[in-house]
Amino acid sequence: MNEQDPHDEPPVRTPQGRLQRLAASNDLFSPVQWRRRILFWSGAVLVGLAAVGFAQAADYVFGLFQKVVTHNRFWAFLITPATFAVLAWLTAGALKPTRGSGIPQAMAALKVEDEGFRSNLLSLRVAIGKMALTLAALLGGASVGREGPTVHVGAGLLYSLGRRFGFAEPAAVGRFILAGSAAGLAAAFNTPLAGVVFAIEEMSGAFEHRMSGTLLTAVIIAGVVSLGILGNYAYFGRFDINLPLGEAWLAVLATGIVCGLAGGLFARLILPSDTGFRGAVGRLRARQPVVFAAACGLALVLLSQLTHTGLYGTGYAQAKALLEGHSDTVAGFGALKFLGNIASYWAGIPGGIFSPALAVGAGLGNNIAAWMPGVDPASVILLAMAAYLSGVTQAPLTATVISMELTANQQMALPIMATCLLARATSTLVCRKPVYKALADKLIHDFEQRKAAEAAATPADTAVDDTQAEPTKPTP
Repeated sequence: MNEQDPHDEPPVRTPQGRLQRLAASNDLFSPVQWRRRILFWSGAVLVGLAAVGFAQAADYVFGLFQKVVTHNRFWAFLITPATFAVLAWLTAGALKPTRGSGIPQAMAALKVEDEGFRSNLLSLRVAIGKMALTLAALLGGASVGREGPTVHVGAGLLYSLGRRFGFAEPAAVGRFILAGSAAGLAAAFNTPLAGVVFAIEEMSGAFEHRMSGTLLTAVIIAGVVSLGILGNYAYFGRFDINLPLGEAWLAVLATGIVCGLAGGLFARLILPSDTGFRGAVGRLRARQPVVFAAACGLALVLLSQLTHTGLYGTGYAQAKALLEGHSDTVAGFGALKFLGNIASYWAGIPGGIFSPALAVGAGLGNNIAAWMPGVDPASVILLAMAAYLSGVTQAPLTATVISMELTANQQMALPIMATCLLARATSTLVCRKPVYKALADKLIHDFEQRKAAEAAATPADTAVDDTQAEPTKPTP
């Protein structure tokens, strides 16, 4: 037997020692973990307040545009192209990360653990710019939504808060980004379940056990803030509709296939490419971004002249009216809104695609319902909204939960889920890769190319040859 070293001290078995060992083995007593939790909860409150303020400001500025075009619709020919051009010019430099939806930026920052890359996409400057420029886009009548930008802002706020209070470790920063994104979507739509599902399905692709409780509380707090200010409401109102088993389920097949293909086509058209038609569009935009954006704005106005209600803004009012069955918009609203959304996205201006996608789905569902007289039109429209959103994002669980929470309807859970799964499958026939993932991968690829170019441009240290280390002695 080995004798005990006389210099070794026996472990101290005191209540204080047991408490320290318990604290070391249990996060519940860890000061660092509690500081992180408090930051998450405080950040969730800020995200909730920002989402509510952003929503109310968006409704206000778009209301101003509507007043102008209602008085004289030809004012849009001046306002919308000019707004698109100014936004394209503003986002050509330091504010370039504010372009588009904002969800790809948050996803890319979550994947790449590089502080410079994350700061470029999620800084407070970018978050504030995202809100301001999205509001400017709605003031100019762009066919964009605010939900994607709210996700971007939520990720940016929690990212900046975590960095400010010392959580610089890459994995910890990623958790702040993930929680901020989920809280942003939950507060934007008042859909807490959708926020959690979105974080799992779209943002991270997995549910980390250590993160589950913190993520849930962040989403709940952001939702409570929205609930406390705006009240307990459903985004489109409460609809008591159902789809009985039998022939009515043909609507699942019809909406899943038609809207899934349409959603996949939209996703494919907005993804960048170096070849074909999309390549030609990309090269034209790169050569004259401001002029191209103005032309996109003009196209949106011209398309809007074909409708009674226009194609401007999120399309919320038209989608809600279609669900309620008293819309006065044209029969081709879904197809026209589809084109208006493409024009707005191609312009490269800030703005999301969630709400405009729901409006397109509502319009297509109204067309499909006309061919199914024995089925409740509202149920077909709801299925089409969910199917088109699932086709665009290829995130069927998120689309299912959002559609249920937006209408406070649980009776349609099974047909909506079946429709979203079918739509996702048909969407992949047109667009092989989910749109947000593809856009995020493009951001990551561009970053890696810049980094490689910078590394190649940096001159390597010149090695000193041994023969030149000392002066050569003259030959005698």
